[in-house]
Amino acid sequence: MGSSAPRVRRVVIMGAAGRDFHVFDTVYRDDPETLVVAFTATQIPGIAGRRYPGALAGDRYPDGIPIRDEAELESICAEHAVDRVVFAYSDVSHAEVMHVASRALACGADFVLHGPASTTIRVPRPVIAVCAARTGCGKSQVTRWIASRAARAGRRVAVLRHPMPYGDLVAQRVQRFAAPSDLVRARCTAEEREEYEPLIDAGHVVYAGVDYAAIAAQAADEADLLLWDGGNNDFSFLAPDLSIALVDALRPDQVDTHHPGEAVVRMADVVIVAKADVAPPADVERALAAVARVNARARRIRGASPVRLDDATAVRGRRVLVVEDGPTLTHGGMDHGAGAVAARAAGAAELVDPRPHASPPIAAAFARYPHIGPVLPALGYGPEQLAALRATIEATPAEVVVSATPCDLAALIAPSRPVVRARYDYAELDDPGLGAIVDAFLARHPPGPGMAG
Repeated sequence: MGSSAPRVRRVVIMGAAGRDFHVFDTVYRDDPETLVVAFTATQIPGIAGRRYPGALAGDRYPDGIPIRDEAELESICAEHAVDRVVFAYSDVSHAEVMHVASRALACGADFVLHGPASTTIRVPRPVIAVCAARTGCGKSQVTRWIASRAARAGRRVAVLRHPMPYGDLVAQRVQRFAAPSDLVRARCTAEEREEYEPLIDAGHVVYAGVDYAAIAAQAADEADLLLWDGGNNDFSFLAPDLSIALVDALRPDQVDTHHPGEAVVRMADVVIVAKADVAPPADVERALAAVARVNARARRIRGASPVRLDDATAVRGRRVLVVEDGPTLTHGGMDHGAGAVAARAAGAAELVDPRPHASPPIAAAFARYPHIGPVLPALGYGPEQLAALRATIEATPAEVVVSATPCDLAALIAPSRPVVRARYDYAELDDPGLGAIVDAFLARHPPGPGMAG
């Protein structure tokens, strides 16, 4: 009797419109022995119910791949006799990862986490990766700081941002942002603008999108240094030559509690204990000790996150509504952010609680993340959420809005009351510190022929 052809392995990839697509592209798209039957979606509203399009999925998937809600995992496994469930999103506790694993195992499927060896892309340019143990550690400020230092040293820098493809995936295959008009043309959400605007304002080119092999190739043609700006607490999509991880001195017990943040810290060459200027000294020492236990070989340094208001006098003595960076509060787990710190330091008479005045979509977010304090997360994944955000701001009886989202919120939603922006940067606390490390790296990796200037 002739042997029958081996059964194709059926796979579900669990994600949040980021690493899930990257894992598919690097591991499964061209594998004839597997069939990806679905993606599942969580964390980000409005990304389920779409399809990963055939134009990106390749010849084996001419009709694309459905993206379904994570709550349907058991149904999907039963419908398609799924053999393997791949976990491919970030900033989740280790316990939560294993609860998901238990759901997959109970369906009879294997549970898989793909690591750097199978998913990172190698490029013919030096790469510095900036990642973090948790969302909201201050990674973006460090990315901007390194990019500006390298640019002053004469390097042509391209920043590759962790994906946020919430719109037309085909149109977002490769995105390049060098001017504010590029953000308008790409119809970027508030969350995308939070990450891209400060880099563009500092004169840097930003790449993002869906197909990171194509993104990296285009960026490498333009720049002689690639800087990976990791999102959530994911590890780099590019193989780094220098790996930097941030941990938060305000959350010293979360160095090794979340996935894949612990792996990020364990892989790092340099670990920055961020916000060491505002955390209690004992917590700074606890964070340093936790890093030493997890990764004794890494260089450990302290960093500051100074916050400033564009107009502190407009806040003093006023009733203030604080709008904070959204992901820092939601899956980042913080009860407040830099805006509240800045408003209190400027002498605000009161931080007005927006929760009693929240419009239904914002109220739902408060219900899902009950740890959030009397501040408003800047949720804006689409026009409906932006409208809900504006409605909440208008309904909250405050005199002034302090906006600590990195994007220009006033330009997006035009609230009727004054908006004072809170801005935060990275600053050195140790000497030698990050600057010496970056300078030594640049000296070891000079520009290639024709790339300087």
